[in-house]
Amino acid sequence: MSSSSATEVDPKLLEILVCPVTKGTLRYDREKQELISEKAGLAFPIRDGIPIMLADEAREIDDMAIDSSAEKE
Repeated sequence: MSSSSATEVDPKLLEILVCPVTKGTLRYDREKQELISEKAGLAFPIRDGIPIMLADEAREIDDMAIDSSAEKE
């Protein structure tokens, strides 16, 4: 198994995951290996292909970061 496939998140898992804070949808940022909750302003890390869906582990993001990453897609 290559290292890049080890960090990939199962697409089926991405379809069912929601933000634990807002219960809203999440956006997958493949480059940063994070799941972004724009409503909560949080980025949940993905470690070894496993989303860490704990608010205590999430990184706070600002509006500018959300806007610029959404423009790339």
